Amino acid sequence: QAHLVESGGGLVHPGGSLRLSCAASETSGFDLKRNAIGWFRQAPGKGREGVAAFSSNGRNTFYADSVKGRFIMSRDNVENTVYLQMNNLEAEDTAKYHCALAMGDISSWADVHTDEYDYWGQGTQVTVSP
Repeated sequence: QAHLVESGGGLVHPGGSLRLSCAASETSGFDLKRNAIGWFRQAPGKGREGVAAFSSNGRNTFYADSVKGRFIMSRDNVENTVYLQMNNLEAEDTAKYHCALAMGDISSWADVHTDEYDYWGQGTQVTVSP
């Protein structure tokens, strides 16, 4: 059973927007504001790469160079949900997007690697096509 549940993916034209959500399952007991959450994506035939992430102390947000200025990561502590607002989408953004939770310390972009994250959602597909 997935501890994290993503939603919000879909098919969008280039230049369009989507907002992905990552919620903790009721049985997980996770409080997302107390852990470092990251967004990753995996395109067909490619490895899983980091897209955006919160630091463990919640004070910093990190972004991959490819999405800076277009994607915004945020959270709603009341809803226990983390979001990824994706604007000005490009064909290269097509991938399955996963959120993940790290129990350890994430303090810089260098830490945002799949090996550092302990719990994963099943992902939501984002397809950008004319």
